[in-house]
Amino acid sequence: MLSGVDLEVPPGALIRVEGANGTGKSTLLRLLAGLDAPTVGRIVGRPRTAYVPERFPAALPFTAADYLIHLGAVHGLSRAAAADAADEWLERFGAAEHARTPMSELSKGSSQKVAVAQALLAEPELLVLDEAWTGLDEPARGELERAVVERTAAGGTVVFVDHDPRRLAGLPDATYAVVEGALDPRTGHANAHAGGPHVVVRARGPEGATAPAEVTELAALVEEVAGDTHRISVPESRSDALLRALLGARPAWHVVSVEPQPVWGVVPPPRTPDPLETESS
Repeated sequence: MLSGVDLEVPPGALIRVEGANGTGKSTLLRLLAGLDAPTVGRIVGRPRTAYVPERFPAALPFTAADYLIHLGAVHGLSRAAAADAADEWLERFGAAEHARTPMSELSKGSSQKVAVAQALLAEPELLVLDEAWTGLDEPARGELERAVVERTAAGGTVVFVDHDPRRLAGLPDATYAVVEGALDPRTGHANAHAGGPHVVVRARGPEGATAPAEVTELAALVEEVAGDTHRISVPESRSDALLRALLGARPAWHVVSVEPQPVWGVVPPPRTPDPLETESS
């Protein structure tokens, strides 16, 4: 059981969660992944989320490739894009030879590779990993670490639990321990990541144009979202400079919108005043 959890999960952050067995780590991750709902308090924001559970249900009526294509479609990819992504991730994790193998016939390690691949293929904004390295061979473990670094570099957030204290050592922006159902910050602070709050700029450039070099240098993430429209995530402290770079470009770019980038997390319920505090106020 968890109580009084107050956790913000900003874009681009890598957050490690520690704690003894049975303290509530998996419960916290399931809340973040949207699989469970809190009985009190609330989850603020709901980014595109992918989750790798501690125990993956391998006995599914699909081959490995068909399962990944199905999950890709659930995440909004076209069938062709999902098939390409499935091939890429199976190859990266050394499981390409099992693409046509029924899930029920996969070994535990190969099944875990599929579990990790399904979480990565749609480039989630929030990736939640609960002991995801367990069962993987050494090359696949290294590949998953590289994938985590890629996801955060692209502006995604990763929250993970792993029993190996050396896992991604030195990289997390914040480490929290679950102790007796409460969340205890151990190192860092997720809100300090990447220069603080971010804003999202949507801008439209000339047909076929790429973002100006000055914009890509200032931004944390630049992605084409529709035709000539780009979504640009930038630290708030650099947003004015980025807007000037867009408007000063030749040919000029049109700024469609500027909005705060959402911060996701678990918010505890309002605190009930202590009767003694009420009487003394």
